[in-house]
Amino acid sequence: MPKLTPIPAREVVRKLRQIGYEGPFGGGKHAVMRHPETGIKISVPMHANRDLPLGTLRAIVKAAGISVEEWEQI
Repeated sequence: MPKLTPIPAREVVRKLRQIGYEGPFGGGKHAVMRHPETGIKISVPMHANRDLPLGTLRAIVKAAGISVEEWEQI
């Protein structure tokens, strides 16, 4: 079973786009990604030069409705 590793917020946004999310919308310190079919919105903290903490990344993966294995394959 693969483990999550901290990654930059830009990489998270790129992966969310690949699974069908649109955005990022908004500005400031958080970007909002939205899925056009389900309407699910996911907030991604955009802090410069810092990787997302594992707990935050785990919450984003769970909110996206995919497994850790699927996330790592993207």
